[in-house]
Amino acid sequence: MLFVVPPLAGHVNPTVAVAAELSARGHQVAWTGPAAALTPLLPTGSLLYAAGDRDAAGGQELGGARWRDLRGIAALRFLWAEALIPLARAMLPGVHAAVEAFRPDVLVTDQQALAGPVVARRHGLPWATSATTSAEIVRPFDDFPKVGEWVSQRIAALLAECGAPGGWDPRFSPHLVLVFSTPALIGDGGPERTAAHVQDAANGFAGRYPPHYAFVGPAFGARPAGGDFPWRRLDPGRARVLVSLGTLNRAAGARFYPAVLRAADALADRAQLILAAPADLAGDIPPHMLHQEYVPQLQLLPHLDAVLCHGGHNTVCEALAYGLPLVVAPVRDDQPIVARQVAEAGAGVRVRFGRARTDELHQALSAVLDDPAHRRAARRIQASFAAAGGAATAADRLEKLRPGPRPGPAAPGTAPTDNEKGP
Repeated sequence: MLFVVPPLAGHVNPTVAVAAELSARGHQVAWTGPAAALTPLLPTGSLLYAAGDRDAAGGQELGGARWRDLRGIAALRFLWAEALIPLARAMLPGVHAAVEAFRPDVLVTDQQALAGPVVARRHGLPWATSATTSAEIVRPFDDFPKVGEWVSQRIAALLAECGAPGGWDPRFSPHLVLVFSTPALIGDGGPERTAAHVQDAANGFAGRYPPHYAFVGPAFGARPAGGDFPWRRLDPGRARVLVSLGTLNRAAGARFYPAVLRAADALADRAQLILAAPADLAGDIPPHMLHQEYVPQLQLLPHLDAVLCHGGHNTVCEALAYGLPLVVAPVRDDQPIVARQVAEAGAGVRVRFGRARTDELHQALSAVLDDPAHRRAARRIQASFAAAGGAATAADRLEKLRPGPRPGPAAPGTAPTDNEKGP
């Protein structure tokens, strides 16, 4: 199986776990995507086919200065117009070459790696969507239909440019959609409940979601070593709270971190905050806190009582997998949707990021530490994640996909199909 992924840690990490499970069952696995960014995210010795080059795409890198200052719809437009669409163009030749060289039976392609489905259709291969964030699953543009229409137009233009037929959405496979979450967090698919939906639920389907949507929960795999951590400095006499803005958004926290420090001062007698942030932005760390630029998050979570984060899907699901309530300060992109899911599920409190106030953070942290309802909700979601099966369930569903024809190099003189000229 060939995993087609963007150069984003949160999108790669779940595929590492699924690939390990498939490998243990005797399957061959490989990845394709921007090699320089993916190499440090993949296990040593992974088979990686290079595909995608930011400069060749003429696109912008997520995490850069221009992207970092954007919020709301402006950030979303940048994501699609300046990052994902150019990335798809850049990846197309390399993904095509990877398919011809590796000859996979199935492609597993991230929702933000649009080149994967285009190449899969070109070769007549079945493909599964890897939905590493649940935002696209819950109709994110219902409240902003013009934005949703604009995104659809950008995707349609890309398909036409590639010579692919129209009338389909590469974000959603018709064969299998692996969702690394569960309806306990993201909801049942919408407020409308009909007799048909009730029957679907009785048959094991999740609300309004079709049966080829597999809610597998988080999938945890090997991670690069996070470096040393001062484990002995964890205070067993106080609640412990991780503060993290993730990998891409940490540099946007110049105004947020000082408010966190002031809130930590107010909670110092009862809570120890562990701040994962760049040293030049963290400021002067008081002795009652811990600070480290990067922390071994998965190893740290079992020792925590709560998490304050940006609403990144991976961080949220990892915290909930350990039954930890959250304070969520969404920055951009899918994060407001994930933050809303957490709040509506009762597993945490949403706060503002751009205009964070010390009193607001203090109240939110106090709420998730003191109100048992938030912890009960987090543990309910934790139970749903455990029941969903993670990487093992994802591998089960992938094994059930009917393999397509084994692709190989095109014969001399062979022309593309009339409606798909290929990458």
